[in-house]
Amino acid sequence: MITITRAHLAETIYTEVGLSRNESADLLEMVLERMTSELEAGQSVKISGFGTFSVRQKGRRIGRNPKTGEEVPILPRRVLVFRPSHVLKARINGKVPGTDVDPDE
Repeated sequence: MITITRAHLAETIYTEVGLSRNESADLLEMVLERMTSELEAGQSVKISGFGTFSVRQKGRRIGRNPKTGEEVPILPRRVLVFRPSHVLKARINGKVPGTDVDPDE
């Protein structure tokens, strides 16, 4: 299993789109920075056919230390949530998007 990195993505942009390596890296950084700033501002980022990134507020609650059983307060925080699109889910499961048909049948 490999991990896709910024360098891999920039190289893919370079080979597929035809921009220079520097332009490809700059384009990728611009897209990621825009996504990050929108999420910081509390906005959702929807990428059609891929999924939606959003920020959710979690309230204060009481948790428990698993070793000692002691109750511990968990402070309010914002968490990043990703909801994959139906198209992405279908592709992950090897199905043709929009149908319940397996393409290998």
